[in-house]
Amino acid sequence: MSNIEQSKTIYAFTLQAANGDSVCLDRYRGDVLLIVNTASQCGLTNQYGGLQNLFDAYKDRGLTVIAIPCNQFAAQEPSDDADIQTFCSLRYNVSFPVMAKANVNGEQQIPLYEHLKCGAGGLISDDIKWNFTKFLINREGHIVSRHAPTTAPESLIKEIEALL
Repeated sequence: MSNIEQSKTIYAFTLQAANGDSVCLDRYRGDVLLIVNTASQCGLTNQYGGLQNLFDAYKDRGLTVIAIPCNQFAAQEPSDDADIQTFCSLRYNVSFPVMAKANVNGEQQIPLYEHLKCGAGGLISDDIKWNFTKFLINREGHIVSRHAPTTAPESLIKEIEALL
């Protein structure tokens, strides 16, 4: 990425909602965001519950969780967008945005993930290694931190509170 691209905030990006609509991240301007690539058939899927707990506890103070389902890791998200929405709602009572399924690595990765990985690299390589990698974004739209898939959502409470 060029230096100009690196200086972008996440508000310059658009995601696809599960219903096919475009969602400009500018609609979340002023919120603290936790962006997570998710999967419904992963050993870490129960983190949906922890993410919902964070959202419930802090949404009134400006936290938004955004899930981006991804099938790039051991095909652990084989469902279509409608089934993913149903799963999240029925199994975890998810009320935060769950976007359309997308790629987070490779030539077909969505532009947001190129930006996130460039702004907060990983160990060994910047690629997303597994489901439930988490990116914390401040109220100004800048990447604050990247967290491993095994990082429990509740372990981010102090960092989230400091940004709210």
